[in-house]
Amino acid sequence: MTIKDTPEAWEIRATETPFVGNKTSVRTDEVVMPNGSVVRRDYQVHPGSVAVLALDADDRVLLIKQYRHPVRQKLWEIPAGLLDVPGENPLHAAQRELYEEAHVKAEDWRVLTDVYTTAGGCDEAVRVFLARDLSEADGERFAVEDEEADMEHARVPLDELVRGVLAGDLHNNCLVVGVLALVAARGGDGLDALRPAQAPWPARPFEA
Repeated sequence: MTIKDTPEAWEIRATETPFVGNKTSVRTDEVVMPNGSVVRRDYQVHPGSVAVLALDADDRVLLIKQYRHPVRQKLWEIPAGLLDVPGENPLHAAQRELYEEAHVKAEDWRVLTDVYTTAGGCDEAVRVFLARDLSEADGERFAVEDEEADMEHARVPLDELVRGVLAGDLHNNCLVVGVLALVAARGGDGLDALRPAQAPWPARPFEA
């Protein structure tokens, strides 16, 4: 038995979009169940995201702290952002986010992991990259606004982040997944065995 997620699409009898927001929307589908019954499923439609676990030469992870209104908390996170353009190359988007949120560039990029953040209620797919060989980005800093204007920055040792995740002190999905995936990769086949930065991503197809 192969443990692997597989594509499948159950019949949809009807669909509507009762809410359309600035970046996301809500869709209601009438889905045919295996027994023939039809049920309504509401979910958020999301363009997808990228996140960057940027690891420096001292084994520290680049973090930002940002206010997140839905949970009423300031969360420590890794740089991340939306795939604003349909079909956008996720590596290019990740490089942009690392520059805009941290004014950093990286020479070595790998795919750390791909996840669906909340598959029961949202179709958001996130690709988490590992970025190494960091340096200060060229040019002027990106002009931030809204929540980003209040961001804090830090570089935190990886071991400290692992302890924070397991203690329940850190909650950002991409940070938790990225940190634990990095530790698992190191303990397995090593970081050089990770997928290349341009690896296919069926959840959000793109052109290299």
